[in-house]
Amino acid sequence: MSEKARVAVLVSGGGTNLQAILDAEESGIITSGEVVLIISSSRKAYALERAKLAGIDAYAVTKKVYGTQENVEAKINELLAEYQIDLIVLAGFLTVLSADFTKKWPRRMLNVHPSLIPSFCGDGYYGLKVHEEALRRGVKVTGATVHFVNEITDGGEILYQKAVEVLPGDTPEVLQKRVMEQAEWILLPKAVETVSREIIEMKES
Repeated sequence: MSEKARVAVLVSGGGTNLQAILDAEESGIITSGEVVLIISSSRKAYALERAKLAGIDAYAVTKKVYGTQENVEAKINELLAEYQIDLIVLAGFLTVLSADFTKKWPRRMLNVHPSLIPSFCGDGYYGLKVHEEALRRGVKVTGATVHFVNEITDGGEILYQKAVEVLPGDTPEVLQKRVMEQAEWILLPKAVETVSREIIEMKES
C-alpha cells in the first residue's frame, strides 16, 4: 500500500476520541489512514492542544468569527479541499452539518454516538444528555455506535456497535467514561481503519 487515506477530524471539546485515533495510528491499529487536519468549532477546545502536541495542522472555525453556518461550512470545505481530505471523522463535533454539506461525502464521513442507535439518538441527544436519558429510562445495556453521516442526525448506515453494561449506582459521568473506554475508543479507530482501507483499495483498483 503506497499511500494512506488523508483524514480530517472535526472536534468541539476535549478531544478524547481524537486521542484514541492518534494513539491507534501510533500503535499500528490504523495503518491505512493518517490524520492530517483537525478542525474545531471552538477556540478553547483542548483538542487543539492535542493537535499541537501531535504536530498536526489545526484550525478553529467558529460561528463567532464566520457569522453563519453557511460561512462556517464554506471555510471547512476550503480546508478539506486544501488538505485533499479523503475521510472526515466527527469526534465530538457539536455543530450539526447541513444536508448540502453531508451529501458531498457519501460513505466518507464517520460519527461516533454514545448509545446503541436507534436508542437515545437524533436531534438533541449528545454528550451527557444521552447517558442521562439512558439512566432515566433504566436500560441495563447501553453502548456506542459508529455510523456514516447523512442528512438525518444519527441516521446514517451503522458500521460498528458495541454494548456496555449499565451498573447500579452509575451517574451520567461514570457511565459516559465507561462507554468511552469500553466502546467509543475501540470502535472509532477500527472504523477509521476499515474505511481508510476501502478508500485506498478503490483508488488503486
